[in-house]
Formats: sequence, structure tokens, C-alpha cells
Amino acid sequence: MVALSLKICVRHCNVVKTMQFEPSTAVYDACRVIRERVPEAQTGQASDYGLFLSDEDPRKGIWLEAGRTLDYYMLRNGDILEYKKKQRPQKIRMLDGSVKTVMVDDSKTVGELLVTICSRIGITNYEEYSLIQETIEEKKEEGTGTLKKDRTLLRDERKMEKLKAKLHTDDDLNWLDHSRTFREQGVDENETLLLRRKFFYSDQNVDSRDPVQLNLLYVQARDDILNGSHPVSFEKACEFGGFQAQIQFGPHVEHKHKPGFLDLKEFLPKEYIKQRGAEKRIFQEHKNCGEMSEIEAKVKYVKLARSLRTYGVSFFLVKEKMKGKNKLVPRLLGITKDSVMRVDEKTKEVLQEWPLTTVKRWAASPKSFTLDFGEYQESYYSVQTTEGEQISQLIAGYIDIILKKKQSKDRFGLEGDEESTMLEESVSPKKSTILQQQFNRTGKVEHGSVALPAVMRSGSSGPETFNVGSMPSPQQQVMVGQMHRGHMPPLTSAQQALLGTINTSMHAVQQAQDDLSELDSLPPLGQDMASRVWVQNKVDESKHEIHSQVDAITAGTASVVNLTAGDPTDTDYTAVGCAITTISSNLTEMSKGVKLLAALMDDEVGSGEDLLRAARTLAGAVSDLLKAVQPTSGEPRQTVLTAAGSIGQASGDLLRQIGENETDERFQDVLMSLAKAVANAAAMLVLKAKNVAQVAEDTVLQNRVIAAATQCALSTSQLVACAKVVSPTISSPVCQEQLIEAGKLVDRSVENCVRACQAATDDSELLQQVSAAASVVSQALHDLLQHVRQFASRGEPIGRYDQATDTIMCVTESIFSSMGDAGEMVRQARVLAQATSDLVNAMRSDAEAEIDMENSKKLLAAAKLLADSTARMVEAAKGAAANPENEDQQQRLREAAEGLRVATNAAAQNAIKKKIVNRLEVAAKQAAAAATQTIAASQNAAVSNKNPAAQQQLVQSCKAVADHIPQLVQGVRGSQAQAEDLSAQLALIISSQNFLQPGSKMVSSAKAAVPTVSDQAAAMQLSQCAKNLATSLAELRTASQKAHEACGPMEIDSALSTVQTLKSELQDAKMASVESQLKPLPGETLEKCAQDLGSTSKAVGSSMAQLLTCAAQGNEHYTGVAARETAQALKTLAQAARGVAASTSDPTAAHAMLDSARDVMEGSAMLIQEAKQALIAPGDAESQQRLAQVAKAVSHSLNNCVNCLPGQKDVDVALKSIGESSKKLLVDSLPPSTKPFQEAQSELNQAAADLNQSAGEVVHATRGQSGELAAASGKFSDDFDEFLDAGIEMAGQAQTKEDQIQVIGNLKNISMASSKLLLAAKSLSVDPGAPNAKNLLAAAARAVTESINQLITLCTQQAPGQKECDNALRELETVKGMLDNPNEPVSDLSYFDCIESVMENSKVLGESMAGISQNAKTGDLPAFGECVGIASKALCGLTEAAAQAAYLVGISDPNSQAGHQGLVDPIQFARANQAIQMACQNLVDPGSSPSQVLSAATIVAKHTSALCNACRIASSKTGNPVAKRHFVQSAKEVANSTANLVKTIKALDGDFSEDNRNKCRIATAPLIEAVENLTAFASNPEFVSIPAQISSEGSQAQEPILVSAKTMLESSSYLIRTARSLAINPKDPPTWSVLAGHSHTVSDSIKSLITSIRDKAPGQRECDYSIDSINRCIRDIEQASLAAVSQSLATRDDISVEALQEQLTSVVQEIGHLIDPIATAARGEAAQLGHKVTQLASYFEPLILAAVGVASKILDHQQQMTVLDQTKTLAESALQLLYAAKEGGGNPKAQHTHDAITEAAQLMKEAVDDIMVTLNEAASEVGLVGGMVDAIAEAMSKLDEGTPPEPKGTFVDYQTTVVKYSKAIAVTAQEMIGFQIRTRVQDLGHGCIFLVQKAGALQVCPTDSYTKRELIECARAVTEKVSLVLSALQAGNKGTQACITAATAVSGIIADLDT
Repeated sequence: MVALSLKICVRHCNVVKTMQFEPSTAVYDACRVIRERVPEAQTGQASDYGLFLSDEDPRKGIWLEAGRTLDYYMLRNGDILEYKKKQRPQKIRMLDGSVKTVMVDDSKTVGELLVTICSRIGITNYEEYSLIQETIEEKKEEGTGTLKKDRTLLRDERKMEKLKAKLHTDDDLNWLDHSRTFREQGVDENETLLLRRKFFYSDQNVDSRDPVQLNLLYVQARDDILNGSHPVSFEKACEFGGFQAQIQFGPHVEHKHKPGFLDLKEFLPKEYIKQRGAEKRIFQEHKNCGEMSEIEAKVKYVKLARSLRTYGVSFFLVKEKMKGKNKLVPRLLGITKDSVMRVDEKTKEVLQEWPLTTVKRWAASPKSFTLDFGEYQESYYSVQTTEGEQISQLIAGYIDIILKKKQSKDRFGLEGDEESTMLEESVSPKKSTILQQQFNRTGKVEHGSVALPAVMRSGSSGPETFNVGSMPSPQQQVMVGQMHRGHMPPLTSAQQALLGTINTSMHAVQQAQDDLSELDSLPPLGQDMASRVWVQNKVDESKHEIHSQVDAITAGTASVVNLTAGDPTDTDYTAVGCAITTISSNLTEMSKGVKLLAALMDDEVGSGEDLLRAARTLAGAVSDLLKAVQPTSGEPRQTVLTAAGSIGQASGDLLRQIGENETDERFQDVLMSLAKAVANAAAMLVLKAKNVAQVAEDTVLQNRVIAAATQCALSTSQLVACAKVVSPTISSPVCQEQLIEAGKLVDRSVENCVRACQAATDDSELLQQVSAAASVVSQALHDLLQHVRQFASRGEPIGRYDQATDTIMCVTESIFSSMGDAGEMVRQARVLAQATSDLVNAMRSDAEAEIDMENSKKLLAAAKLLADSTARMVEAAKGAAANPENEDQQQRLREAAEGLRVATNAAAQNAIKKKIVNRLEVAAKQAAAAATQTIAASQNAAVSNKNPAAQQQLVQSCKAVADHIPQLVQGVRGSQAQAEDLSAQLALIISSQNFLQPGSKMVSSAKAAVPTVSDQAAAMQLSQCAKNLATSLAELRTASQKAHEACGPMEIDSALSTVQTLKSELQDAKMASVESQLKPLPGETLEKCAQDLGSTSKAVGSSMAQLLTCAAQGNEHYTGVAARETAQALKTLAQAARGVAASTSDPTAAHAMLDSARDVMEGSAMLIQEAKQALIAPGDAESQQRLAQVAKAVSHSLNNCVNCLPGQKDVDVALKSIGESSKKLLVDSLPPSTKPFQEAQSELNQAAADLNQSAGEVVHATRGQSGELAAASGKFSDDFDEFLDAGIEMAGQAQTKEDQIQVIGNLKNISMASSKLLLAAKSLSVDPGAPNAKNLLAAAARAVTESINQLITLCTQQAPGQKECDNALRELETVKGMLDNPNEPVSDLSYFDCIESVMENSKVLGESMAGISQNAKTGDLPAFGECVGIASKALCGLTEAAAQAAYLVGISDPNSQAGHQGLVDPIQFARANQAIQMACQNLVDPGSSPSQVLSAATIVAKHTSALCNACRIASSKTGNPVAKRHFVQSAKEVANSTANLVKTIKALDGDFSEDNRNKCRIATAPLIEAVENLTAFASNPEFVSIPAQISSEGSQAQEPILVSAKTMLESSSYLIRTARSLAINPKDPPTWSVLAGHSHTVSDSIKSLITSIRDKAPGQRECDYSIDSINRCIRDIEQASLAAVSQSLATRDDISVEALQEQLTSVVQEIGHLIDPIATAARGEAAQLGHKVTQLASYFEPLILAAVGVASKILDHQQQMTVLDQTKTLAESALQLLYAAKEGGGNPKAQHTHDAITEAAQLMKEAVDDIMVTLNEAASEVGLVGGMVDAIAEAMSKLDEGTPPEPKGTFVDYQTTVVKYSKAIAVTAQEMIGFQIRTRVQDLGHGCIFLVQKAGALQVCPTDSYTKRELIECARAVTEKVSLVLSALQAGNKGTQACITAATAVSGIIADLDT
């Protein structure tokens, strides 16, 4: 070994010698050698000297340990070692001020030295003492100053410092670290250290026997009491002062020790110095000490000090987080020998204490300290402090002392017994391990060779264990689709996830391939017009869907190619998984579409087979790609590219098969040749790079060049592959995006290649060649991308017009905004002149090319007009520029600009319109495609979604969208097929506008579902699809608005032509039906069509009501919209009618149906025609009248149409027969009865029972088939007939004329109630889904029962009490039905009202039951009857409340689907309508008394005001402008007619004359009509609520309530029957016991009913469950925080940080959306509480996962903690909200809880905002802008929701500026400007979104030149749009200075971006 040559410096005489040593020499031996060879080194004891390796920083030097070798210290030749003395003197100061100097060994640690120091001073328990280095002040200042940058933080810090100083905490004590030496801690030789007690462990034992420690303890206690560390009372302070005086001055001497002698500062804490009589008190105490010695006094002092509660506690000032808030508050943390405590910083009150034995672990970070109490406490305790290290040392010190003492105690007394075993148990919670004894079987020896072939095992499952004597269990590993290749590196979790995704996708592809092997068979289709249209539409839809799916497949393939390009370690596997999921889910959906299309196309022979073959080829290609991209496949890159290429090929073939290859072949050829050009250029570059590599000297650089060139070649081959894949579907924006992405990859690799070459050589010629080649590649690439972009924005050949028109429009706008800047205005005028001259020239050349002279003339005239108005405009601009202040000039300029715009529009109108419609077609196509994609993604995500409620919502919104996609596709096809046809364009516009709302609903429900989808790839796919859909909806919204403006008011004509077409379609169907050729379309059944017809008839009625109102007002726009809606509804009606006719087996019924439907169409066409006429002459009375007549006729034919439905006819027959029979009641005198009274009475009773039962059967039949209702209504009418005869017979028995009239009156009531019952049954059977129809039916049945009861009561003369019992039994029979299956609301009661109602009624029932038995005993029968009546009413009330409560329990179960509140509640309208009609009848009834008139008036007023209020709310809630308007209008009509009626009532009240009554009658008519119209409008299906659907779990929850209620009803009926027999025969003892039994059962069942209702309170169980789950989440986040503090948080490697941030953001947003709904539910919607709370809880698990994932990937510790803390705060605030919500429980009357709920919700919103701010900052750092884009988009969608219901400020504030110019102008101006502002702000929003997206993209790769250019373009666009918004605002008001300043600011920002 080479000898080591070292310089040895002997310190004390500075002699330096160079000596040689063997590296393996021990340090001890080296010292010996030095002493031998160097005479100067021979002084002193050898053991006191050692070798020291010095450093520039004296702290860094080290002493060489004697036992180590020299090479251990890695010494090099020439290093200097000092040979010097280890001992050095150190001054140590005690607390009492005495200083000792002790010799210490410099090489020992502080811990070792303390033994020496303490033993020198005479202290035995050295481990409890420590040394303090007294810092110099300035050192400390700079320490805290550099930490904080923020001012507020600094201020906060200063406050804490002040508080620390005040509280004398231990934070400031600079304790030395026991594990390092003095020198390492920078302790100088001449520094004095303070010896102080650090641990108060065994100080209890210190007494007079240990004077040294006693003195130290006394001094430390005294100082702490005087400086206020230990707060003491005045009395205690004086006592301490007395002892202190005794210690300092000896015993008390009267004459010497008197007031004025003491310096109080040294005897009392400063707060007591000024107190009167303090010194006197001290001397009093001093005196009490008597002759005590100094030592005794010290013992007393210390003993008294120990009794203080703060004694022995080391305090640290920390900040702890307030629960549920992101707010830190100061707190004292105290550490003692046996506990850790939280102490109030002001009063030093102990708030909480944890024994040290419960501390499981602790962690200190630079800014925080966390304690974990293991099993002892729910959560961790974490504080913010910079003293974390000190605190943890203190705790560790105490624990060490405890353990040491424990060990020495354990060994005590065992020294003599050396051999004894020691048992030490350490019990901590762990998993149990089962140990099992194994028996080895002994067997014979076998001979054989041991050289067996080796077994290779894959190491993927880690090392495997082998047991001896038993076979290891068989190892199974199934590998799919790959060879077993030796030991592969184990897959990362992300790769494993991808493998899983690929495997499922493989199965899906396989399934699709199998599906595509055979054709679908369709049912036979008819040949009538509707069938042909149906086939055509289906073909169109299928083609569109297949196209969009192929788009997605190719885009997904390209995405896979791009994502798997680089190094496998950098691949984002989740994104690859997402792309693969997209491919497979689209392939599955596509196979269905292809099969349907093949079946439909099968007429053209063989084409179906070809289509299936093409689809199978595509599926095969996809399968190949999947095999190639498996992480374990090891396939070369080329295989992937080839597989991708064949997918492109197959896609092209498939699209050609369906005739959808829309992109022209030439475009594709050019695309491919451009891609190849890029490849060739890249090949040249690679050659040039190769030349560089050959001349490079440094191999590393050479390899770098080669790698860069290879990468360049690869990325271009990838670009070509990508181009191949997407060229058939290049029209799809996602495909364009992928191609551009591939282009960017090439661009980057070219840059890298050039850079590598520049680093490798200086040869300028070679480098020049390389850069030239590189610029060729860039140019070729630029051409390719330009080609793609040009396609993306491909204009029709209207470019010339387009450009010029846009310029003119822009400049005329901006000329105003540059008012006052003359130069700018002149420049604008110049631009304008240029643009108009371009436009005029274009028009001239068009006019010359035009063949038709007429058109040519028109064009030239328009051109001349344009030229003239330009000249005027330029003149005016000059004038305005010259005198900018002159109002007239500005006005002139304005007029000229307006004129020019009009002229331009006229000139370029057709061209512009074409472009706009074209844009709308593209937008609609993209939107439909995006929606199809989102639906596929939703289905794919369903399997792994953990939140059933969110998934349910998503499924529903998908259904709604799926219903709208066909219309949108048909709209596009229609518009493309007939480019000039206005009605086709209008159809497209309408279907686009109808698509927006369900589309945006789907976006929000998809976003809500994303966080709880556990499969990463599926979640990512869903989230991307939702984003794409949102973007395309925004584009569709803008495009449809623009197209709507351009296409003008064509709606009425278009509606007319639609209705005419429908009429001819029905005519056609009639012909087919006559020839028995009418076949139902696939999917149509009689039941479904009948229901459609019923529900649509209402929609038709509603939209017609709208049409009438608008036409009568003469409002053209709204009439158009109403006409369009009517036409839409009629279309559905016609389809349903045709379906019913085709499905019914009875030809005459079919003909009748078709005829009546055709009548409806005919009438409707007339109605629309009349409406159009009425618009021309708005006020014309005659046209109004005609309109009303036609409307009546239409509604009549609508009724006829509904009556043709099966089952309806029979009900009509029954109704007629009831009407016929009732005529018997109209005769003047009845024949006298022929039967005896008893017989007549029993017959009447029998007939009544039968009729009551039939009524029940009718109610029951409406739920069954249509045939049942026919039979039931027939039976009902027969029973009615019999009952009527019996009733008339009874009336004949009557003694007086009065009695007879009363009987007849009652019979008439029964007849009315029966007709109403049948009508209700009829309307329910037509539209079973109609809200409240079932309740109305039940009410009608009850009315029948009640009217029968009244008649019986009147007619029968039984023993008193009997008929009351019968009536009661009938009533109970009727309400029993409510409990059968309560799946709709029975009343408006809330849950808590139900409880109250049950309590009320049960009290009443209890009293009346007691009354029944009491009165039966005493024989007081009238009172008995009354009690029975009351009991029956109470029972009905109980049943109703129980049924309603059961309904609410059912819907509040989270598995049930919650209903949605509609816009209006049709039930309320129907009830109000009925009530108003009844009241009006009472008003005009000659027999009504004044009090009745007044009560009727009150009823009218109450209901009309309720209706008006409902209308106001509905109009503010709806987004549909027509409905908004109609609600307001109807409310006005109702209010006006009520006001008129009230006037006449007042007059009537003053004088009840016939004349006044008549006036009153006349006044009621308009009111009734207005209310009826309003009710018809409100019944529109669009406004209705969606009823809740109760799940099976919900039904189970209802059970207990229903069982109790049923038992109650049954036993009550028995009770009443028994009571009835007792009333006749009260002396029957057995019957009494039966009665007692029944009443017992009743009261028990009511008790159990109340308990069940109380127990099932909605939302409570869910709140508990959610609270538990969020608590678990908080625990998880705390564990993550602890791991983060101790730097052991494992990084998640299965997902990229971007994806995690995206997930986290979306979860937090969704949580934010839920806060208000939960608060609202908790305050008063109990039924919603469970749903919302469960949904909230389901988001917390993904939240924690994502937050911990994000934190694990953040490097900065502070940011890490911020994310975790804010997440924890969010969880805690959610917990507070849940506690408050549980307390509130949805009870509106629990007012005391509402404030807490509001506050908790507010705090939670703040927590959401805090975390969003943090996330957005983090996201924008890495260029993720999704969140911000969403925020802008959300704000834009709010613009569409219409104006808020309560505007801020008054109407006048809004309009003062405009009112001067008369109201009409004011209104239109405001509307126009408002609209303009709205559209422009939306445009600005789009601009901002693009800007933010580009900025984000640029941040991801800052060198990308394309993105830079795009960013600059976007910035310009935004500037332009801002100025447009401003000019719109200025048009509305001149004084918008604020907006202008804002605009300047935005422009400034954009200018910065430009630079």
C-alpha cells in the first residue's frame, strides 16, 4: 500500500514536520510515533494529547478517535494534522451568579462533559442539567428576519416575539445540543456558559442534604417567580418574599427591618410592586420565619414553589390551528417530567394534558411539531413553531431519564444473582402472527442425481420462501398474450394499471369482433311516409355516430402513439390508459351502430356485409395496437407505428363504406405528401448530424448527438404514422390536435439535435449544414401544420367579402372608442376606405360574372350605395378628428358609421349568412360528436363509480342528451342538404338551442361524477370528454345566436309548413291503414304511444295558450317562439297518434284516431295562420275573436283525439250514462214510494256500500291495463244507477217538501262527485306520470264517500250513533288506500309537520276514544255519535300524516332518486283553480249569506295572490324568455281581474241587490278564464317536477311506519264496529272486553307509529355515517402530515402530478358546489339532506387520496404542509357543517340551529376558496389552466341564466339615462345594448379561455415557437374583444370611465404578454 505523507503541526510550539504513515495505522499508534520522533511533542501526559484535523470553519474541525485507522478519515497526501492538547478551560456560571472554571476535554460531546462538570460542582444527577449559551441579541434578529418576506407575516411574527418576551417561554433559551461537542456548536474558550436545570425529574428528593442543588433550585425558582414565569397570587408572592428576606438577611430584627428597607423589585413580581402595604406583608411573613436557618428557609421556599401549577414546566409559545378554520392562534405548549400540556397563554390555565406514556411518536420539522398519541386519542396534535427541535429534545430527554431510572430500579436488588434472566416486555399494537407447528414426515432415502435443471421463477412477486419438509404451494402466474421472458424488471404501479386497462380493452375488442359477425334483424317496416322518414333519420344518426366514434378511435390511436414516444420512465401511463379506454369504449359502441346501419342498408344488396367486414378489420387493427403497446410486450417501436397506420387505413375504409369520407381525397393526399416531406427533410438532418458525430472528439458528446438524431428520426416517423391515422378523420378537432402535437414533438427533437451538434463541434461549416437542414425541417413542418389549420378554419369561397366585412364592422366600432385621438381616427378611416374599396371591387367582379341581369343590377346598386356611405363616413371622421369636442360632429360620425354598417350588411348579407350557417353546422356536428363521446365515457365509468347518486344523475342527464342528439344530427343533415332553405336552417338553429340546456346539465353531472370514479383511466376519459363537450357547447351557443340573428323571424312560417307536413304524413298513414299496411315503428307499443299521446296533448294545450296570449299582445318574436313550440309538440302528438293506430288491432279505432289527429293538425294550421293575421293588426277585435274561436275548435279536436285512446271510450260511455240517469232528478214532483221504510232504508244502505266499493275499484283500475278501467267504470255506472233509484225511492218516503228537496240536492251532489271521479280516472289513465293526478283521483273518491255519507245521515232513521259509525267505517275504508304504496306526496306537510300532526291527532283520538266508551256506558248516544265522528276525522288525519311521513322517509334514502322541484307546482295551480271556481260559485249563489260572500272573497284573494306569487318566482327561475314573459303576463291578468271582482264584491257587501249580484257574476267570468288559462299553461310538461323514485332500501325504511298505520286503521275499524253494537246493547260484558282489547291495540299502534316516525327522521342516519367517514379521512390526512414532517411520505408513482392536481381541483369544486344545497336542506328540506350529505362524504375519500398524492409530489416542504393543512381544514369544516346539519335536521322551525348552519357553511366556503387559491397557484406554475378555464366558462354560462330576480338598485337607476327619449325607444335601446353587451362579453370570455390555454401550453414547453405565435394571436384577439365590449357599454352610457380604465389595464397585461 502507498504510504501517506502528512504534515504534522505541534500546536504549542508551532513546529511543522512532514511524516510518512501507513494508511492502516491506528490513530493511537500515530500519536505514539509522533511523540517518539518529534522532541517538541514530548511534554505533558500522553493521554491528554490527540490529533486534530482542522478546517477553515473552526466548527467543522474534528478530533481523530484513538481507535480508528487513518484511512477511515480519508486523508490525502499533504493534509495538515495538529498534535495538540485535548483539555481546555471552560467557565461555567451558576444561577446564583458564582462562576467556576472547569478543565474539559475538547473532543468529548456536551453530554459526556456534563458528567465531569456536575461532579466538579457537586451535583449527582447530571442528566437533568444542561448548559445554555447566552446569545448576543443581533444574531437572533437576523435569524427571524430572513425567514419571512411577507409584511403581514412579519407583523404576525413581531406580535409572537412580544408575547414570548412577556411570557418568558423556553423557546429563547439556547440549550446546547448534548450530542455535539463545544467546538461544533461554536462555544469559544473564553465564553461563559450558564448551568441550569433542564429536566425537573428527581428534584422532589433535593433537600438540605444536597446544599449545592438546593441553592441552584432556589435561585432558579426565585428568578422564575420574580420575572413572572410562574404566575402567583399577591398573598403567595408576599410569602415567598418573607422566605427570601429570611435567606438574605437572617432572622427578623424589628428596628432594622421596617418599610423602606427593601428594594421591592428584587422581592416581588413587577405587577405587585406598587401594591399598598406590600413591604409590610413581606416583613410580617419574615417575622413568622423566626429563627429559621438559611438552608431551612431555602427548603421551605423550594417546597412552596413546587406547589405552583406552572413549576417544572418548560413552556414554548406555539401557534395551533382553530378547528375548521384556516386560522392560527397562539397557545402555550408545556412539557413536564410526566406530561405534555396545552396551556392558555393569557391565564396559564391548563386546557388539556396528555401523559408522556401515551405519546407514541412525535415529529419536528423546521416550522411545525406534531404529536401522535396512537390509540389514546382520535387525532394528532400539531402546532406551528420554529422550536420543534427543542421541544422534541426535551421530550426525548425526559423519556430517556424515565427509562434509565426504570432500568436501574428493575435491576435493583438483583446484583447478587448473575444468572437470573431478565424479562422485558414491549407491547405495541401489531398484527398477530399465527405460528403453527409443522410435522415432517419421515420417509425412505431416495437415490438420484442432484444435478436437476434449474427452475427460472419470475421475480415479479418478490423473493419467495421455501419451507422444509413440505411442498411449497403451486405457484401460478397467468401471462396473457406474451412469452415468458426471464426476469423482467418489475412493473411500476402505473404500468400495472395500464396492463389492467389493456386487458379489459382486449376483452371489449374481442366482444365487439364477435358481435360484428352477424347482422341485426329489424321488425318489418311499413312503406308510409313516416316509416321512410324514420329509416332515413336512423341511417343519418347511425352514420353520424359511427363517424364520431371513428374520429375518437383515430384520435385515441394518435394519442397513444404520441404519448408512448419518449422514454418509458417519462410516459404518462394514466393518459395512455385513458386513450386506450377511449378507443375500446368507442369500438364497442360503434359495433352496435354498424350492425343497425348494416341492417337498414341491407336493401342495397350485399352492402351490409361489406360494412360489417370493414368494421371487423378495424377491430382487428385495434387489437394489434393493444398487443403492441403492452408494457411487457417488448415490441419494437415500429410495430406500434405500423399497427397505428393500419387503424388509419381501416378507419378510412369504414368511412368510405358508409359514404362519410367527407374530407376530399386531394386534401388527404396533400397532407400525406407534406408529412413525407417532413420525414425526408428530417432524414437529411440526421445525415448532417451523423457527419458531426464522426468528427466529435468527446465520446459523451458524440453519443448525445447520435441519440438526438435517432430521436429526431423516430419522431418524424411518428409524425407520418400519426398523419396516416388521422387523415381520414382530419375534420375532427381532436384529430387535428393530435397531429399538431406530433408536429410539436418533431420540432422539439429537431431543436435538441441542433443543440447537441453545437455542443459537439466548433466546425462552422458542418454546423451551418446542420442548421440549414434543421430550418428545412421546420419549414416543412410549418407547411404541414398550416395545411391542417387551414382545413380547421376552412372558409367557403366567401373570403373576400368576409375579410372586408369584418374589417368594416370592427373599425366602425372602434372609431368611437378612439374619440378624441385624432391621429388614431384618421388611421381607422384609412383602413376603412381600403376595406370598402376591396368589397366594392369584389362585388363589381361578381356583378360582371353574374348571368342574371336582375341580380347583376342589384349587386351594382349595393356597391354604389356602399361607396357613397364610405365617402360620408370618411368625411364625418375627418370632421370629428378636427373638433373632437363637438357633439354634432360626433353625432354625424355616428350616423355615418351606422349607415355604412347597414350598407355593408346589405351588400354582403348572403355571403355572411352562408358563413354563419356553415359555422353553426360545424359546431352542431362537433357538439353531437362530443356528446356521443361523453355518453360512451359515462357508460365506461359506471362500473368503477363509487357514488351511486352521482352516477344516477349522470345516467339521467345522458338519457336526456341522447334524446336530443338525433334532432341535432337531422338538423345538420337537413341544412346541408338544402343549403338555401330557410326552414331547414331554422330547424338546425332550434335543435341547437334545444341541445344547449341538457348538454350543459350533462357536463356538470359528468364533472360531479369524475372524482368518485376509482379507475384512473376511465375518470380521465370522462373528465376530458366533459371538457370537450363544454367547449363545443360554448361554440354551439355562440354560433346559434349569430345564426338566429342572421336568419331572421321565420318561425311562424316554418311552424306552419311543419304542421302541413304532419297533416300529409297522417293522411299517408290513413291510406296505409285502410290497406292494413300500417306497421308500428321499432320500439313502439300501444301502452307507450297511448301515454305519449296523453302527456303531449297537455304540452300542445300549454303552448297554444302561449301562442294566443302572445298573438293577442302583438309580440312578433314571442309569437314565433310559441308557434315553433306548438309545432314541436304537434310533431310528437302526430307520431304518438300514428303509433297508437299502428299498434291497435281494431281498424275502426285506428281510423278514428288518425282522423281526429288530422283534425288537430288542420285546426292548428288555421290557428297559426290566424295568429299571423292577428300580428298584422294587433288591436283588432274581430281577429281576436276569430283567434279565440279557432282555439276552441282545436282544443275540442284535441279532446276527441285523446278520447280515441283505448279504454277512454268506455269511461265516456259511463259518464254519459251517469248524466242520463241524473236527469231523473230534474222532475218537479217525485212519485210516492211503494216500499215500506225499513226495506227502502236497507236497500239504500246496500246500494251505498256497493257504490263505495265500485269507487275504490275505479281508483284501483287506473293503475292496471286500459281494459280494467273500462270494466270498472262500467260497473261503477251500473251501481250508480241502482243507488240513484234507491235514493229516489227514499226521497219518496220523505214527509215534507223541504226534506225531499234536501234528499234530491244530496243525490245531485253524489252525481257530480261520481262524474268528477270518472274524469279524474280518465285523465290519470291518459297520463299516469302527471304530477298529483293520483292524489286528485284519491280526493275524488273521498268526495264520493263523503257525499254518500251525507245522504245516509239525512235519510236513515236508525238508532242514534249507528249512522255515525257507518259513516266513519266508510271514511276509514277510503283512506286505507293511501298506505298501499306511498310513492308520491299526499299533502304539503314537511316531515316535522307530519310529526306534529300525528301528535295532535293522536291526542284528539285518545280523548274521543275515551268519550266513545264513556258515552256508550252512560247511553248518551248523541255525544257518542259526535265522538265517533271526531275519532274518524282524527284517524284520517293520522293516516294522511303517516303516509306523507312514509313518502318522505322513502325519498330521503340516499339510494332513492331524489325528485327535482319543477318550475311551478301544477298541483298548487290546480288546487287554486278549483278553490277559486268554488268560491266564485258561492259568491253568485243567491242563497249565500253576507258572511259566506265575505269568506268566498277571502278565499279568492288568498288563492289569486298565491298564484301571482308563484308566477313571479317561476318567471325569475326560468331561462326560457317566452315562459318568463307569459308568467308575468298571466299574473297581471289574474291580478287585474281579481281587482275588478273585489270592487264589485265591495259594492255587493254594501247592498245585497239583484243588480249588484249580477255585476258580481259578470266580474267572476274573466277571473275564472284567466285562472284556467294560467293553469293550462302551467301544466306544460316542461315545467313539471320530476317525481322521486323510491329505491327498495327506501321502501324497507317505510315499512315500520306503514305497518303501524295499517294496524291502527284495522283495529280502529274493529273498535268502531264493536262500539256500534255496544251503543245498542250496552249491557254486554264480553263485548266490553273486546272493546278494551281493540282500544289497547289502537293506542299501541299509535305509540309505535310515533316512534317509527321519530326514528326514521330523514338524513340523521346518513349524517352519522358521513361524519364517521370524514373523521376517518381526517385521520388519514393527519398520518400523511406526520409522514411529511418526518420526510417519509411515499411518492405516488402511478399517476402524473398534473392528473393529481386536476383531480384535486375537480373534487374541491364539487365539494364547493354542495355547500349551499346542504345548508338549504339542513334548514328546511329534510328529504334532500340524506342525499346531499352522502354525496358530500363520498367526495372526501378521493379528496384525501388526491391531496396526499399532490403533497407527495411537491418538493417544497412548506407547500406540502400547506396543501395537507388546507385539506385538513376543509375536512374539519365539513365536519362542523355536518354536525350543524344533523342538529338542524331540515326542520324549518328549529330556528336556533340555523345560524350555526349558516356560519359553518360560510367557514367551509372559505376553506374551499383557500385551497382553490393554493391549487390555482400551483397549477399555473406547471402550466395547468383547466381550473381557470372552467371558472371563465362557468361565469359565461351565468350570462345565459337571464337577469336576477331582484336587481340591485331601482328600475329608475337602470334607466334614467334613456328615459328622456320616450319609453318605447328606451326599452328597445336597453334590450339591444343589453343583448350586445351580453354576446360581446361572451366572446371576450371565449377569447380569454383560448388565451389562458395557450399561456398554459407555453409554460409547459417555453421554447415552442408555434405556441408563442398562437399566444400572441390570442392576446390580440382579446384586446380587440375588450374594446368591443367597451364600445357596447359606451353605446349604453357615456360615463363608463371605470370600464375604460379596466380595459387599459387588460391591454397593458396583454402588451406584457406580447413582449
